[in-house]
Amino acid sequence: MRINKYIAHAGIASRRKAEELIRQGLVTLNGQTVVELATNVKSGDVVEVEGRPIYNEEKVYYLLNKPRGVISSVSDEKGRKTVVDLLPDVKERIYPVGRLDWDTTGLLLLTNDGDFTDEMIHPRNKINKVYLARLKGIATKENLRPLTRGVVIDGKKTQPARYNIIKVDPSKNRSVVELTIHEGRNHQVKKMFEAVGLLVDKLSRTQFGTLDLKGLQPGEARRLSKKEVSQLHNAAVTKTK
Repeated sequence: MRINKYIAHAGIASRRKAEELIRQGLVTLNGQTVVELATNVKSGDVVEVEGRPIYNEEKVYYLLNKPRGVISSVSDEKGRKTVVDLLPDVKERIYPVGRLDWDTTGLLLLTNDGDFTDEMIHPRNKINKVYLARLKGIATKENLRPLTRGVVIDGKKTQPARYNIIKVDPSKNRSVVELTIHEGRNHQVKKMFEAVGLLVDKLSRTQFGTLDLKGLQPGEARRLSKKEVSQLHNAAVTKTK
């Protein structure tokens, strides 16, 4: 098994992140620093990442209703609470599938399955991610229409999105809009709305693929069933074809 795949299966990171760790000289095989990305791991080999031996774990998958003010990370150098801190009884080395900004709430997946992570976050698989945004400004079909064709943010055009205007309050100059996207770029939803003249005041992710937040209060999490994981995988495969 190639070493980046081995690291991903051990729940340390995705394959792409594992390659970054190798390039940084943080991975050893039987005591020797790995320099070739194509290095294979055989039975009995000892792989260490940042000086810690790694082992294959049972694959686990969790759905979290992320509260505001929690960091989508395994650890934080400033000592702030992370999403992993909200699942203290999980023994496996889980990490978030993608990120939600510290002030964004809602549905976040956590796992120790690197291949699953890659499958869920890669835009080619077109997994629906649904957000509910409270906006400063009046949302109309006219000013939201560019989102359906794609808008340029950070020098790159977004994939076409879908929107649904939930509420407009002219007296308070506010709107509530549901937005469905397939990508997961940095601050993407906020920047997309800014591109059409609207500022996000409050943002929550309400759906991810076939999953929603039904039955979960902010800060609560539950383990996904095999059927739910299979449905997500099948959705990604179907969209790829």
